[in-house]
Amino acid sequence: MLGPVDYVLWLASFLLEVFVVVCAVRSKSFLSHLSLNLYMLAAAVVTVGQYVSIQRFGFQSLQYRYYYYYSESLLTIVMFCVIIQLYQHVFVEMNVSRYIRSAAAILLLATAFFSYAVVRENKDHLTSRFVVELGQNLHFCGVVLTYLLWGAILKLRETRTRLIQLVLALGVYFSATAGTYALRNLFPGLQESVLRWVPPLIGTWLPLAWAYTFSKVPEDARLTTARLLVRAR
Repeated sequence: MLGPVDYVLWLASFLLEVFVVVCAVRSKSFLSHLSLNLYMLAAAVVTVGQYVSIQRFGFQSLQYRYYYYYSESLLTIVMFCVIIQLYQHVFVEMNVSRYIRSAAAILLLATAFFSYAVVRENKDHLTSRFVVELGQNLHFCGVVLTYLLWGAILKLRETRTRLIQLVLALGVYFSATAGTYALRNLFPGLQESVLRWVPPLIGTWLPLAWAYTFSKVPEDARLTTARLLVRAR
């Protein structure tokens, strides 16, 4: 059963996702972070869809579970575009945007091929175990890509505060989500207790962190190299 806290988290997530886009527009960063803003808009639509699905079919319904896992997998694929654009911001002075886009295309094609292969070999489980495994794999890729990006930021001694905070927030999000999947596999009994609250909480925290970054951190703000190294520790 869902309680008032569940609905408060849903409403907060929706409002914060929209607020991120508003903050980006006000700070004149909508186009420079286009994929991030499109992801936030897509997440807001998915949040509304989850509410409608629960109201129509129920929280324990099979329809809601299908919608939840498929929509989360699609959002994670969109998140890959966010990560790739952040890579482009980090490597902007090296003129490697073409290679980054090519790598992104290969990654998406590989993901699509993997999904097709799993569907073909497990037709009877298309709407059950498949979507869960797909979500786990996508989030694991997100963790790896984000940590590689953070390593590049340290290596190149990146000092743009807004960019650094966007990447840090993303790293926390993927780490928490991937950790939740791992704990679900290790301790299935926690699914209906502690782990039930992690996805909505981290889903609310990410747009909150990004909204703060766009609204409070100026585009030209810089961190000193020493402070950046301290953060990394």
